[in-house]
Amino acid sequence: MNQKGAIKDARSLGTSKMLLLGLQHMFAMFGATILVPILVNDYFEGEGLSVQVTLFCAGVGTLLFHLITKRKVPAFLGSSFAFLGGFSMVAQLDSGIYANMTMGEKLPYACGGIVVAGLLYLVFALIVKLVGVRKVMRLLPPVVTGPIIISIGLSLASSAVNNAQTNWIIAIVAFAVIVIFNIWGKGMFKIIPILMGIVISYIFALVLNGVGMTNADGSAILDFTSVASAHWVQWQPFVWCKFDITAILVMAPIALATMMEHIGDITAISATVDENFVEDPGLHRTLIGDGLATAFAGAIGGPANTTYGENTGVLELSKVHDPKVIRIAAVYAIILSFSPKFAAVIGSMPSSIIGGVSFILYGMISAIGVRNVVENKVDFTKSRNLIIAAVILVSALGFTDGFTFTIAGTSVTLTSLAIAAILGIFLNAILPGKDYEFETSAKKEEA
Repeated sequence: MNQKGAIKDARSLGTSKMLLLGLQHMFAMFGATILVPILVNDYFEGEGLSVQVTLFCAGVGTLLFHLITKRKVPAFLGSSFAFLGGFSMVAQLDSGIYANMTMGEKLPYACGGIVVAGLLYLVFALIVKLVGVRKVMRLLPPVVTGPIIISIGLSLASSAVNNAQTNWIIAIVAFAVIVIFNIWGKGMFKIIPILMGIVISYIFALVLNGVGMTNADGSAILDFTSVASAHWVQWQPFVWCKFDITAILVMAPIALATMMEHIGDITAISATVDENFVEDPGLHRTLIGDGLATAFAGAIGGPANTTYGENTGVLELSKVHDPKVIRIAAVYAIILSFSPKFAAVIGSMPSSIIGGVSFILYGMISAIGVRNVVENKVDFTKSRNLIIAAVILVSALGFTDGFTFTIAGTSVTLTSLAIAAILGIFLNAILPGKDYEFETSAKKEEA
């Protein structure tokens, strides 16, 4: 059944309100999406990923995902943080063909590795299709997926705090505005609390900056240097990928981790909107959509795409579950990708605002995980269930730097969430006393 008060068809609100909701969704995704190219640029000494290309890939990747998933899944695809370690390692390669390369010349090979990583999604999707989603999901009952969803939110908690503490006053204003509009807002204002939080706290930041106040570390609250020098309209500086086995072995295995995160995100979105997207349109379709979006991004010099935890938080907070709103957000991202000026303006948003917004969004994700466990009546009087949940939570929060091992002389790092998922699946498979059966609404699986 549908959640109380949830909006499944945003057309009932009118076109102008749908456009506003799309803008809210894009703003919520923007901060994390552009942070990836900023960090990669640091690794590649200023010759790394482009924010313009990143936004273009996020928008096109999201639309591609929606096309493949029959326009049913309200998911936005943004930049994946899981591949940051891979980018860093490729930047440090200094032997073989990489011996005399500039950082800019190494980047296409890192992107080639991302293309291969995206294609691995297609292989896994084929396995899911052939084996059947019922058999695959037997490995992922609520005792596994619930704690994983909880871990997704909790693992992001430090990021929210780190951003917020750059200026607690602004972060608290952003947080308070969202809460006020979400609880006491009327009409349209009640379903755009995040957008209102961003806009009002940004205006507040402008005022503080104007009277000479600074952040906790003494830095300026707002810096418009990049805005002034940016062009209004400019083509994206695409970089065409290249392939080398060394870079592929660095980047491609990371897909093993991100595929586990993908399953967790799709499960979280399903729990949020009360729809079983694992069954319909099917896990194999969501994997194909994510994989093709990632391969496309890598091919033109963008970061790997991934389903976003922030997306789940927005769905839960706004109660607007219509995928059309996410597609509008994707179109906004594509339009902005043609304007370095607008991208720079949004990029000037203080980290403290992102922190204040994230405080709620990341917490919502963990709360959804708790709800997933409760609604599926996971029996924690059973030791096996306690053990599985405990190992997942400790692994997800404890392996802060992931786990690194070597394959064919190349270091591969599994993220903390990937480690948690793998251990949870393994323990659920070997420990006796399973008490959950995955159900489908149809008698046979559909394509």
